[in-house]
Amino acid sequence: MAAALSGYGQKGSKGDQRFFEYDYKGAIQQYELERNKAPLTYQQGLNLSEAYFKTRNYQKAADQYLAIFKLDSTLSNRHFNIMLQALSRTSGPDRARAFLSTRSDALTDELMENASFNYELLEENLAPTLAYRVSALGINSAQDDYAPAFYETDRLLFSSTRPQAGKETYLPTGQSYTDLYVGRIGGDGSVSQAATLPWLPETKFHEATPFYSEALKSLFFVSSNAEEGLLTFDETGKNTLALAQAAADGTYRLLLRDPSTSFYYPYYDPKSERLYFAADFQQGYGGTDIYYVITNQGQIMSAPTNLGPRINTPGNEIAPFILDGSLYFASDVFYGLGGMDTYKSQSYEDGTFSIPANLGPGLNSEADDFGLVIRPAGEEGFEGYLASNRSGGSGGDDLYHFTVNGLPGLKTLVVRGYVLNTTAYGIEKARVRLTDARDSLLKETYSREDGSFRMEIPWHEGVQLYIDKERFTSATLTGAEAQESLLAGEPLRIDLTPVEDVVQQLRGRTVLKGEKYYFDKGSTRLAPEATAVLDEAARYLIQFPWLRIRIEAHTDSRGSTATNATLSQQRADVIRDYLLSKGVSPESIPEAVGLGESEIINHCTDGVYCLEVLHKQNERYPLVVLNYE
Repeated sequence: MAAALSGYGQKGSKGDQRFFEYDYKGAIQQYELERNKAPLTYQQGLNLSEAYFKTRNYQKAADQYLAIFKLDSTLSNRHFNIMLQALSRTSGPDRARAFLSTRSDALTDELMENASFNYELLEENLAPTLAYRVSALGINSAQDDYAPAFYETDRLLFSSTRPQAGKETYLPTGQSYTDLYVGRIGGDGSVSQAATLPWLPETKFHEATPFYSEALKSLFFVSSNAEEGLLTFDETGKNTLALAQAAADGTYRLLLRDPSTSFYYPYYDPKSERLYFAADFQQGYGGTDIYYVITNQGQIMSAPTNLGPRINTPGNEIAPFILDGSLYFASDVFYGLGGMDTYKSQSYEDGTFSIPANLGPGLNSEADDFGLVIRPAGEEGFEGYLASNRSGGSGGDDLYHFTVNGLPGLKTLVVRGYVLNTTAYGIEKARVRLTDARDSLLKETYSREDGSFRMEIPWHEGVQLYIDKERFTSATLTGAEAQESLLAGEPLRIDLTPVEDVVQQLRGRTVLKGEKYYFDKGSTRLAPEATAVLDEAARYLIQFPWLRIRIEAHTDSRGSTATNATLSQQRADVIRDYLLSKGVSPESIPEAVGLGESEIINHCTDGVYCLEVLHKQNERYPLVVLNYE
């Protein structure tokens, strides 16, 4: 694979030398000899663990990693990923998941969500049932053949380490330095007449992982860093791969070059003019990550941008390819079927991605499967190519052609957005629930500190969304409204009102907010201005169904005490009946009392002359909240 194309000069112990030259069998032999003489360093122990894994001695890899983990659980995320892969292969995914839970606080939320999603996807066979036909190409050699790429309409580019004149032997693998080949695609997807590209600059070192841009009439590929016919090394003794662009007219230029960083698998998207690639920058999330740069007709115009933790993991991500807004790539993250697997993620205009979904056993195997390219073929069908070192091939990595009766990959539903209060600040820990058309729970989450939330599930029709938090209003999206809003995948804005917005303190008590209103003298009929106020109160009580109120009716002191008591109780009953008629639950109104003139709030008691405005102060109908605290 391309990840082993860079190399190191002679530094450190013989075990270190073999390891950094990707001679993992030789590294194991040397490290085991060195361990008999003196304990290995911590780094050498990690190297030995990884070497066991690379040579498919998964039990020894797991044992070695566990021995290190018991002494020091602060493994790098990259080595933690390899340890989980080894455990998955030797003890099953459940044990790997148990160890994963011990690091959940140190790993990204995206990685944990990706893992949970793909474990469920693979265990419950949620991927769509598609009819794959996968066959090895006849042009495969006994060496490594990988990185297929479409060239015009009827040819296929690929990388190969098959021997040829002009290419030296790459010592770490014992095979030739990699070169670029092109073959002709037949009507059945077979490829024949493989030959090197005659117009590429000749070099005796690596040229690999091609991508041909029809829009730019250019070939993107990677090549060994070399000067005057000799490999160049950084201060650690590492030789790396640069990213180059060439055309049949002889044009050639290096686009990205770093003495300590290798670039792999370029892919140019003509729609966005982004050039994607994999690279092993030290500040990435794991081994190799996928990045992009913005270009102008292929001329680089920006620094590399990492695709972020939704795509990149503690493992290695390589081979980006885009079709119809979906990103296909390969990853050796621990929750796959084994080794490198191919994944699909939907990209959005705001730069975010859906959870990468494993393409499943139709394309993936327990070995390495990577470098997928795909295109439409016939009515609703697709064809493509990928590389794999699965059993039954001709050499190490081999090229495979596949056809399928639908677009590979699970279609998912992404629901994301923000829960905000009435001042547009985020609401933390609001419960967000997604249900199906029968109201069965599909997924539940809670909003983050800034109010943001995100959920992703396999595609469902008829989904419904519910958001709630104690002491806030709730929100729902159901029916046609839900379909239009949720299935669009655009970020949602959910506004919740805090209970503090609908209450106020009045004379030492908490009451529902509302304008003051009056009854006609001696009447129990609600005037229009009264019903308008009560309509608002009914809305509050429906929005906050946990609130419990006491309706109080107070009169002024005019008239007899008995008459006022009776009148006020009738008015309290009328107010309660009106609120119930508007949909308020009876449980929300445990009390409705007429207090007559028993609680006069000014000096206008019996026998005292007062202005009308002062008498009106005593007529009032507060809705007292009984359980605000």
